[in-house]
Amino acid sequence: MVLNSLDKMIHLQKNTANIRNICVLAHVDHGKTTLTDCLISSSGIISSRLAGKLRYMDSREDEQIRGITMKSSAISLHYATGKSICFTETQLCIFHVLLSLSELIACLILHFSFCCYQTQAVLRQAWLENIRPVLVINKIDRLIVELKFTPQEAYSHLKNILEQINALTGTLFTSKVLEERAERETESQVNPHSEQGEQVYDWSTGLEDTDDSQLYFSPEQGNVVFTSAIDGWGFGIEHFARIYSQKIGIRKEVLMKTLWGDYYINMKAKKIMKGDQAKGKKPLFVQLILENIWSLYDAVLKKDKDKIDKIVTSLGLKIGAREARHSDPKVQINAICSQWLPISHAVLAMVCQKLPSPLDITAERVERLMCTGSQTFDSLPPETQALKAAFMKCGSEETAPVIIFVSKMFAVDAKALPQNKPRPLTQEEIAQRRERARQRHAEKLAAAQGQAPLEPTQDGSALETCPKGEEPRGDEQQVQSMTPKPVLQEEDNQESFIAFARVFSGVARRGKKIFVLGPKYSPLEFLRRVPLGFSAPPDDLPPVPHMAYCALENLYLLMGRELEYLEEVPPGNVLGIGGLQDFVLKSATLCSLPSCPPFIPLNFEATPIVRVAVEPKHPSEMPQLVKGMKLLNQADPCVQILIQETGEHVLVTAGEVHLQRCLDDLKERFAKIHISVSEPIIPFRETITKPPKVDMVNEEIGKQQKVAVIHQMKEDQNKIPEGIQVDSVGLITITTPNKLATLSVRAMPLPEEVTQILEENSDLIRSMEQLTSSLNEGENTQVIHQKTQEKIWEFKGKLEQHLTGRKWRNIVDQIWSFGPRKCGPNILVNKSEDFQNSIWTGPAAKASKEASRYRDLGNSIVSGFQLATLSGPMCEEPLMGVCFILEKWDLSKFEEQGASDLAKEGQEENETCSGGNENQELQDGCSEAFEKRTSQKGESPLTDCYGPISGQLIATMKEACRYALQVKPQRLMAAMYTCDIMATGDVLGRVYAVLSKREGRVLQEEMKEGTDMFIIKAVLPVAESFGFADEIRKRTSGLASPQLVFSHWEIIPSDPFWVPTTEEEYLHFGEKADSENQARKYMNAVRKRKGLYVEEKIVEHAEKQRTLSKNK
Repeated sequence: MVLNSLDKMIHLQKNTANIRNICVLAHVDHGKTTLTDCLISSSGIISSRLAGKLRYMDSREDEQIRGITMKSSAISLHYATGKSICFTETQLCIFHVLLSLSELIACLILHFSFCCYQTQAVLRQAWLENIRPVLVINKIDRLIVELKFTPQEAYSHLKNILEQINALTGTLFTSKVLEERAERETESQVNPHSEQGEQVYDWSTGLEDTDDSQLYFSPEQGNVVFTSAIDGWGFGIEHFARIYSQKIGIRKEVLMKTLWGDYYINMKAKKIMKGDQAKGKKPLFVQLILENIWSLYDAVLKKDKDKIDKIVTSLGLKIGAREARHSDPKVQINAICSQWLPISHAVLAMVCQKLPSPLDITAERVERLMCTGSQTFDSLPPETQALKAAFMKCGSEETAPVIIFVSKMFAVDAKALPQNKPRPLTQEEIAQRRERARQRHAEKLAAAQGQAPLEPTQDGSALETCPKGEEPRGDEQQVQSMTPKPVLQEEDNQESFIAFARVFSGVARRGKKIFVLGPKYSPLEFLRRVPLGFSAPPDDLPPVPHMAYCALENLYLLMGRELEYLEEVPPGNVLGIGGLQDFVLKSATLCSLPSCPPFIPLNFEATPIVRVAVEPKHPSEMPQLVKGMKLLNQADPCVQILIQETGEHVLVTAGEVHLQRCLDDLKERFAKIHISVSEPIIPFRETITKPPKVDMVNEEIGKQQKVAVIHQMKEDQNKIPEGIQVDSVGLITITTPNKLATLSVRAMPLPEEVTQILEENSDLIRSMEQLTSSLNEGENTQVIHQKTQEKIWEFKGKLEQHLTGRKWRNIVDQIWSFGPRKCGPNILVNKSEDFQNSIWTGPAAKASKEASRYRDLGNSIVSGFQLATLSGPMCEEPLMGVCFILEKWDLSKFEEQGASDLAKEGQEENETCSGGNENQELQDGCSEAFEKRTSQKGESPLTDCYGPISGQLIATMKEACRYALQVKPQRLMAAMYTCDIMATGDVLGRVYAVLSKREGRVLQEEMKEGTDMFIIKAVLPVAESFGFADEIRKRTSGLASPQLVFSHWEIIPSDPFWVPTTEEEYLHFGEKADSENQARKYMNAVRKRKGLYVEEKIVEHAEKQRTLSKNK
């Protein structure tokens, strides 16, 4: 199975029907890299003895040291099955969603013990991307060696694992069917021609009619393989069905259906019977498969040489003398099992039989790839919809459009590129080098003897030596020029960027000109800017946003750590493209036609949440840092680079390990300088809550005797300055500095369900805001498709469903804007009677003249709201879950002032014009100018939205929102991790101790059946998570391993501004109340980091303190 040449590999790529693109996905430490090593060794790339030890796909040094895969990588393999050869392109992936969009299929690896959190997340993501997975249950050997299970116990355990993962698959299937059922019901209600007879609503109808037999993992269907990658063996039941059909005489099809399940064999009648447990019989899977594997392990571990020889002879295997004499039983097991049950054959045979080729891509998946955000396939231009046929055909004809999707950019050392590697010397070059060496040797001898003799060469002529210090002449200079010299890039940038891509249609050829379409590119925008449409010549196009035109410079075949040079790549293959670093940031779509839409952007399960600020140790190296961070941003699809208003360069990563890897790359590869890293910047959110009903000692508020009310009232009064009116319900009335406009604003907390809906529909809100802004500017260029409109009304219906009650009456219809950044989880409601503006319908008022007066200044109100939600009053963090209601917006004084100014200017204009009657033309021109200015200012004195009043309204609205927050009970919201911990029973107490120390909260504790492992589900603040994994491993001696995934935002219950006000609170907390307040601790830490004022008493030079008057 060894590939003899690159030419054979290129030949295999052209048969699209035999290509399988697989992505190996699994939880940490489930055996992804070891399995991939076994597959690579089957193609002869590495030795089978090194499989599992070499970790061939882990090409980074820190991956080898830590023993975990951090960066995904790809390799191309081949597998011969009968007369056909299947070309397999395998991706080993840890950030699984990075590759799921560019691949059609996935290979899930499940641990022998149970279905872990990351496995569930991978399966859920594969389902959402409409990818068909197959299952590999790994580490079966640990059931034998470590847990000492009997074959019957192992069979029951494996059944439980499959039931767990199939239950998750069934949940996903049920939710999809019910969602489609609900959509059909909604359409039938909208459609007036629907039949009136079907009035009974039954949720289970869709589930009964839909076939789900092919969705689940089942060994009899051939989509499950049992393996032990470290011992090099694996099997599917088809392998044993083929063997036993010849021995027992039962048809293979019957054995395929009965080898897994409650079936046993009656040897006398040679029949397979059902109901093994009821009759106390062994299942076929135990009797015919597991017992043979258990007996092999038992013989090898007990070093029973006679039994081992008997097994090897009966199986017809040949074991080398080295393996037979080896003292390590693992070596013998590997030598026997890798010949008897080769893991590569089991896995690759399942891949080739059960998984589709690129030709079998579904229409649903094509439409999903071509539609971004809230866009629908029907709303695309006709030329764009016509590309669907090219996707489905996956043709390699000259007329087929070239469509390539770049899923990520990755950096490689420039020396690793094929064109920069030193090539092997030819025989002629070796001979020439030999002659030069002889010549230099003769020069040394001549210098030592004081003479320079002429030496004959191979052709009998004399070769003259060059005097010392002179350049070689003629042929010698030519020999030097033939010496291969790698052509590197600039010395300060030794990294070259390769685009990880897949060809969906057409043939990618080196040097071909192609359009590079960014994630925000729109074919509709292209049509508006280019009059000739998509048929316009590409060389003479005007600039179109997010579109570039370039040539494919270099094409590479990805071979793990190596790259091979290619001239062309047929459709359906994965490839690397060089020379796109100036055109592609993270991902892009390459197409020969500008009518192609950008593919749906990548969706990451791991949300970047951990932030640090970086700066160079030497300020003069700041340019290198900026350049290095740009390269890091391009090389890592899951990292974010920000420059804050304070000038800090911020790195946002997904976790501690990811952060450490990014910092190492920045120091050693991209910036190559020493950097200083701040403490992690923890994100928080600010919100308000309903007034509490009980105090800090659980006494009902209002019934205690207050002893510190005066102190509390003084603090409350200091919050609101003079000149601002506050009523009993928290309504803030504030006037602009010029006293011409008055705003009345109050704040209310949103229900949690509404906040969650706003976060989930951020893309839809962003498109609604774009539409509203275009309507406000008078440009009706945004076209809403019917399905998009349906999504908007469905979103509105959800808000109306949760915002019920007297205080939320008609609130949804009056929503003016969302914030911050016009798509956040806060809303602005306009209840002003003078000017109604809704995000659903656009601006409206009593008269069009009044609308024009208020519309321009309305942008200032919205801008003030955006600024207020972007930085709250507690510690300048964004707001979340707050509704601001604009009750009143009075501009009557400003209108009066504007009218008087206009009349005054008109009077001055008349005096100026009447003063000079020397020329009639001058007088006519003056009157025309006056009429023009009067007509302009007579429409509305408010049209100058960039004048002083707009700035005052922005500042006033921002202050009004902040004060409206401050009169309500304020709370901090902390980012929370979901923490899944696997631990044994004897270390549970230590796990709970670490969790409670770090403000964690246990949600669930479950013991896995058949093991001594406990699964603990908890939530942990991100602020307390740094060093958590290391601490819990140290405290439990490595017996507990946590998995942290960002989950949600949670309100911290304690009030950061709380002081004792009642006698009970004084008795409990003391007069100073200086016990630790978690919210205040977080708030002060953020304020210190941002340079804001922190109210705390710091004792300096305690020995110099003077408290007595005589010592002063």
